[in-house]
Amino acid sequence: MEYQLDSHTHTLASGHAYNTIMEMAKAAADKGLKFLGITDHAPKMPESCGAFYFSNLSVVDRELYGVELALGVELNIIDDKGEVDLSEHLLKQMDICIASLHAPCIRPGTMKENTNAVVNTMKNPYVNIIGHPDDGRYPLDYKKVVKAAKKHHVLLEVNNSSLNPEGFRLNTHENDTIMLKLCMEYEQPVVIGSDAHWMSQVGTHDRAKSLIDEIEFPYDLVMNYHLEEFKKYINK
Repeated sequence: MEYQLDSHTHTLASGHAYNTIMEMAKAAADKGLKFLGITDHAPKMPESCGAFYFSNLSVVDRELYGVELALGVELNIIDDKGEVDLSEHLLKQMDICIASLHAPCIRPGTMKENTNAVVNTMKNPYVNIIGHPDDGRYPLDYKKVVKAAKKHHVLLEVNNSSLNPEGFRLNTHENDTIMLKLCMEYEQPVVIGSDAHWMSQVGTHDRAKSLIDEIEFPYDLVMNYHLEEFKKYINK
């Protein structure tokens, strides 16, 4: 089976990524992908773009180099009530919304506080994916997270960048393993995201795929292989 999509990438607009939309789309085409999510960081991330950037995404073509584009946002979860840093008015306009815990935007709390933050965020009808829920700096009750994702029709991400052994997120391999085994138990789908901040990283899913193969996670639950099923999550 071949990967059809990368759901999580960034452009210059994020402030700490280094390519344009066109360059990222061309990289996706070169990798043979059919679909690319471009999810620049929301305004509370330092040096990222403001709300006006997201309000004008409608002017951008939704296909480049034969690759279908979903233009959206990686939201910052900002409290344990699940508040995020774009208005509902703007969230309605996004093609795809990832929501994540980021150190510049929310301090790590207790397992209960972090879990509440993620679970409450999933109640937001515009949130499609929880990004990198594997960071050990934010301990989570993965059973509650997986059950909430199932209930609210939200995908959980296996973040290829997180699994870099030289990365800054903690205990990601162990945490992803726990999460994935629970996803198998509850038949909860996941999506692999490259979290690419540079064009050569687009469609790079090698570490995540290695882990999925290691624990014999069923490909039927990996939405990168099932584009039409993936679209049901982002078009909910």
